[in-house]
Amino acid sequence: MSDLIPIEVVYGDDQRQVLLELEVEKGCSIQEAIVLSNIQEHFEQIDPATASVGIFSRAAKLDQVLKSGDRIEIYRPLIADPKELRKIRAERAKALGNADKVTGGRPQVKVQAKIAE
Repeated sequence: MSDLIPIEVVYGDDQRQVLLELEVEKGCSIQEAIVLSNIQEHFEQIDPATASVGIFSRAAKLDQVLKSGDRIEIYRPLIADPKELRKIRAERAKALGNADKVTGGRPQVKVQAKIAE
């Protein structure tokens, strides 16, 4: 019985994506697998010691032990803080009148109907 398990290491930037399939020993950590994959040859900006990673879109730690079939996804750093962008959009909506000034939600539209006599 083999002590090797199949895994994948994937990374992409705005120009290209690379998916590397390899076999590693059971008990291998994510960080060790990144080094073994040599993905840094394709993307030199990847630092295996500090990379932000996940397994199938779930955040993971670099010392996590891999299971057979795992796909390591190496994430790029965020260009902008999502919370800050949401705040900017909310302020813009309030200024344009598309949002309630107090709650930030959509303004309530009051409908007044005339009753024919």
